[in-house]
Formats: sequence, C-alpha cells, structure tokens
Amino acid sequence: MPDPNAAALEFLLTRRSRPAKTLQPPVPDHDALVPLLTAAGRTPDHGKLEPWRFIVIEAGAMARLANVAESCARSLGKPDEDIAKARSQFDQGHLAVAVIEVQKPSEKIPPAEQTYSAGAVCLALLNAALAAGWGANWLSGFISHDAAFREKALGLAPHERIAGFIHIGTETSAPPERPRPDISAITSWVSE
Repeated sequence: MPDPNAAALEFLLTRRSRPAKTLQPPVPDHDALVPLLTAAGRTPDHGKLEPWRFIVIEAGAMARLANVAESCARSLGKPDEDIAKARSQFDQGHLAVAVIEVQKPSEKIPPAEQTYSAGAVCLALLNAALAAGWGANWLSGFISHDAAFREKALGLAPHERIAGFIHIGTETSAPPERPRPDISAITSWVSE
C-alpha cells in the first residue's frame, strides 16, 4: 500500500488561485521567495535541460512594465480595453515571478516537452505560493506573447518566451468557488 500524504492531497483537491487584483502587500521577501522557487524547480524535466528560468519582478519595476505593455499594445493596434488589460496586471501588481521558457537544443527532448515543463513550473510555483499561505495567480495575456514586449520589458532573447507571470501577495478577499470539470465526462479508461 502507498503511504499517503493526506494533507497534500487535500490541498490539491481544494486549492484555488486568488485573483491577482486582490493581492496586496505584504509580499514574500527574498528569504520567503527562494523556497517557493526551489519547489518550482523540482518540476519534471525530461533530460534535465532546465528549459526555464525565473525573473522576479518587484514593485519598483511594475510601472515600467505597465508602460512597456501599453506602448507595445498600441503598436499592435489594440483597442483601449485591451491596452488597459495589458497594463493592469503590472499597474495592480506588487510582486510577480516571470517564468521564462528557454528552449535548449536537444536531439532527445522535443521542444513541446520543454514547453510542457515550463508550464509545469508555473503551476508548481503557484501551488508552492498557495501552500505557503500566500495568495497567488498565474497570468499571461496577449502582451506576454509579443516579441517586442518580451525584449523591451524583460530583455529576453529571441529563443525565450514568457510561460507566465505568477503574481504573489497577501490575499485580501477569498474568491468564490467556481465550477470544476466533470471528471467522468473527460476521462476514458482503457483496460485492454
């Protein structure tokens, strides 16, 4: 019989992201953030390529990123509501970790598996923050996929992409529960 970790399973069965706009200071300091990043770094990584890295975005950098997001969104010809949305996660943010996908050359590990690993890092960091008692949310949006934004805001190289921004802070209000998938409707069992 397996040795269950009932507390961990209960956490996973009840975990809930917190809306980023409801996250306020205090936010984790360096010493509180390092264990969360360490937990995220334990993500499955076929071939041990580490096809990801972290950029910690502190409060002082948020206004600059909001301005870059607006500038890039305008150059893309986005409507005002999209421009406001591109700015908002930075205008309202106090701490975020950008998880950067870094494709590594490999004859064995296809690019898709490296992308999956970067996404898994985002979820692991989100869950680590929630398990540590912080509020957290994983955001991206069209602006994170814009090459000009990636280069101007974070100095990313052409082979690097933003897998997500994990916003972390103190939860100011508990979010309502939302509908969850009907597992029986999306699960097939193969026995032969």
